[in-house]
Amino acid sequence: MPVEDKENRSLQDRSFVSHHICSRTGEKLPAGEVQNLSPAGAPILVQYDLDAVRSAMTREKLTGRDLNFWRYRELLPVSDPANIVSLGEQFTPLVPLAGSLGGQVMVKDESRLPTGSFKARGLGMAVSMAKELGLKKLAIPTNGNAGAALSAYASRAGMEAFVFCPDDTPDVNVKETALQGAHVWRVNGLINDCGHIVGEGEKEMGWFNVATLKEPYRVEGKKTMGIELAEQLGWQVPDLIFYPTGGGTGLIGMWKAFDELEAIGFIGPERPRMVAVQSEGCAPIVRAWKAGKEEAEIWENASTAAAGIRVPVALGDFLILRALKESGGFAIAVDDDAIMAAQQQVGREEGLLLCPEGAATVAGYQAALDQGLISKSDRAVLFNCGNGLKYPMPPAAASLDRHQPIDWGAIASTS
Repeated sequence: MPVEDKENRSLQDRSFVSHHICSRTGEKLPAGEVQNLSPAGAPILVQYDLDAVRSAMTREKLTGRDLNFWRYRELLPVSDPANIVSLGEQFTPLVPLAGSLGGQVMVKDESRLPTGSFKARGLGMAVSMAKELGLKKLAIPTNGNAGAALSAYASRAGMEAFVFCPDDTPDVNVKETALQGAHVWRVNGLINDCGHIVGEGEKEMGWFNVATLKEPYRVEGKKTMGIELAEQLGWQVPDLIFYPTGGGTGLIGMWKAFDELEAIGFIGPERPRMVAVQSEGCAPIVRAWKAGKEEAEIWENASTAAAGIRVPVALGDFLILRALKESGGFAIAVDDDAIMAAQQQVGREEGLLLCPEGAATVAGYQAALDQGLISKSDRAVLFNCGNGLKYPMPPAAASLDRHQPIDWGAIASTS
């Protein structure tokens, strides 16, 4: 649990949550109860008494707080600090990429979080709220990183975690999930197939389903990316945010965060253009965006090397598309060759090892420039959502025989 000062302790047992709402119908729902989807079968969103937050949470008060996402507690759902489940989260850096891309481009490097991905934000919040609500058994479908994050935070909280992942999930994800205490299974299908298993097990096994947007709190953790980003930019927002989009929780959460920040007077009405980046092998949001639809149809035979965005159907599709429209943004797809080329380019030229999903945002940025959708004068933030060490990398097979003369000319030719 983060170190708490007197001001922090004085907020114990106080929540600024006013109620929940159905994201589709707007129906008000009670807070403080165990909930999955709304009566309409849609994601539930947490609402706050923003007038009260405006008085309690000021820029000045933030200056003395630890540099982690729990510093924004008035805009978070945990009421008792004793229920915070923490693994030492810290701010993630903004790394400029002007050398390789030109323009005003920064990477928000979420790989620095516990378990090496931005899933720590959402699952750290979900597990903390599960603790507050008295839950003991959690389950999740995952393409890798979410399962690892749930496993770590659930173990920290003394909870049992059940994780189901496609059978081609990177081996390191499966092993770290198991090593951190979860029960993990590979499934001969995609993440939506794993989701069906988790859903069926709610009755059979009695676990709580923490799948993407099937409970209210992962989006609250993910929205801290937007709050943190605005604070790092001096309470301003960038012109563009490129976000690798599978389930889209972070994109939805950041869009929510900007509205809340304006309501409490931290930022003005300016908003970044939100850009959803997908792979051409799994691009339901892009297809729906180009067709002018408000919902996305399932993508059949989804396939991409960027496993984290291989999500054939997103429960929050209408929320993603709504944010793109309201922000003046767009959705763009890139192929796997472009993703891998971007990963290698940024690694060689910037020394930053991106995960494939993060590299997709670089490829998406380059494609958007080529298509005239953006300008190099735009200040753009690209999200790298995970540690590249968790994914397969190109071979590096050069070797030397210490018993033979060294061919210095061959070594020189590689420089």
